[in-house]
Amino acid sequence: MRIGIFGGSFNPPHNGHLHLAESVHAALGLDEVWLVPAKRPPHKSADAYAPEEDRLEMCRLAAEEYPWMHAKDYELRQDQVSYSYYTVTHFAKAYPDAEFFLLIGGDMLRTFTKWHRWQEILQYTSLAAIAREPEEYAELEQCAENLRQYGGIYLVNVESFPISSTKIRENVQKRSDNSCYLPKKIVQYIDKRNLYAGSDDLCIR
Repeated sequence: MRIGIFGGSFNPPHNGHLHLAESVHAALGLDEVWLVPAKRPPHKSADAYAPEEDRLEMCRLAAEEYPWMHAKDYELRQDQVSYSYYTVTHFAKAYPDAEFFLLIGGDMLRTFTKWHRWQEILQYTSLAAIAREPEEYAELEQCAENLRQYGGIYLVNVESFPISSTKIRENVQKRSDNSCYLPKKIVQYIDKRNLYAGSDDLCIR
């Protein structure tokens, strides 16, 4: 089994995340992609986060449309900062016959040597780094080449998807239409659960 680990706050998960997962799934011939919402990301404030159970459920709803995509609650069950080292070692030991690929952004590849126990991460998983702009590919390839002595590094070109979870939360506050950025089930879930500043109605067109 070739499995992609896709971590993040998923606050909320949106079509950009799904586009990225689809692209890497196809490019690397993955059997599955796992969405792993973070409990406490090491570099972000959790002040504006939806509750853990809501972020997990939204990941499950997003994954329903893809038979090869699944949501995993491992990080949410841990009482610690969600460092990738702990996640990849857990899954690698739990599924010793699987080959894992950790999905990361190009900006993360540039700073990967500053990650917590980064060399050990590469003992358990390869990196699948996302190049969103053609002009950054050469730079990222150099970063990848410098790291390949420690483990597997793959670059995947993914067309940029111009949306962010922050913008979606702002849209909710303004009661703006989010239907082109989110799966319909997640729009409905945000509305039903009154997430992100208590929106009473999210327009679905």
